[in-house]
Amino acid sequence: MCGRRKLEKNYPELTNWGDMPYEMLEEIERQIPKGIVVQLHNNGEPLLYPRLGDALRLFAGRLRSFNTNAKLLLDRADEIIGNLETLVISVIQDDPEGDEQYDIVRKFVSGLHSRKPFMVYRLLGRVDHAERWGQLPGIVARRILHSPEGSRDYTRPVTVPEIGICLDLLHHLAIDRFGDVSVCVRFDPERKGVVGKLHGQTLEEIWNGPMRKYFIEEHLKGQRSSLFLCSKCDFYGVPRGD
Repeated sequence: MCGRRKLEKNYPELTNWGDMPYEMLEEIERQIPKGIVVQLHNNGEPLLYPRLGDALRLFAGRLRSFNTNAKLLLDRADEIIGNLETLVISVIQDDPEGDEQYDIVRKFVSGLHSRKPFMVYRLLGRVDHAERWGQLPGIVARRILHSPEGSRDYTRPVTVPEIGICLDLLHHLAIDRFGDVSVCVRFDPERKGVVGKLHGQTLEEIWNGPMRKYFIEEHLKGQRSSLFLCSKCDFYGVPRGD
């Protein structure tokens, strides 16, 4: 259901899917303080991870969350319930499987019985029958759509934070399954946002390192367009509802 798949003919390396080694998760976990938000997704489907339950339990004490299309939600329910603070369901406009998705989620939440996770329904664009999601436990988060090629050409103007710096730069390091660490989770097939590697560097070193600082300094100068990744992105880290 992601338009980015259309780009795989131009970037065949994007089809090189796989799972993050569990040992890498353990290395990351040792460096993440308690109480920090940990979103267990990048550009894949978390419910396909073979050791999902182990991964969620590994990060106990953090604010765990992930986005999913919910296709396998009932199959992995026992691993999720009680082990995740927030579960985000991505609901996209014109999805031919939208009714099936809703039925799966409805059955899942009926089995929660006040247990975690807290549910968030992220409605992307003009979703048919949107009102039904508001009738389920949790909250609805509406989002405007952007180009399938990246976070630009939004259907409505984006919100710019008062400090003038993209908030993703300030709180959203992303780690892929190869251990590459990026300044944000925006679509980056050319890897221009990679600022460090987990192998040989700590997350603290990368966070305070020269490459990430350079991104921030360019934003502070009003020269966002000088950064290849940011020049092709309209997002400022502030999601906007549709």
